[in-house]
Amino acid sequence: MTLTFPFQVAAAKAATDSPRQFAILAPVGELDGYAKLFEDFGYGGGVTSWQEHLETIIEDERPDLLNHLEFDSVGETLLLYADSPAAVREFMACVLPYFGDFEKFRKYLNQTDPSDYFE
Repeated sequence: MTLTFPFQVAAAKAATDSPRQFAILAPVGELDGYAKLFEDFGYGGGVTSWQEHLETIIEDERPDLLNHLEFDSVGETLLLYADSPAAVREFMACVLPYFGDFEKFRKYLNQTDPSDYFE
């Protein structure tokens, strides 16, 4: 089994011709350690913070991947859709080196500037 923490992947409940084939979720409201870490570096720590940082990482690492993802967060749950298994694999390969390891995520946030982000 592949580790995807803090993300979960599931088949999306969509029409077969929809680009929303897979759902990638993160229960942001339940991940207190991440919220505290975001706050320690001057960010809000909610879904908007997660989305902004994910988009930034993807834009820097694999900008073409953004064409295969659709963010659609709800409440305290980060939600995005991927259009293929390959897009899910690329997403995980791109963001897990940061979000999947708490110390690496701390180092990443340490080199960011909160004034460059909305949340």
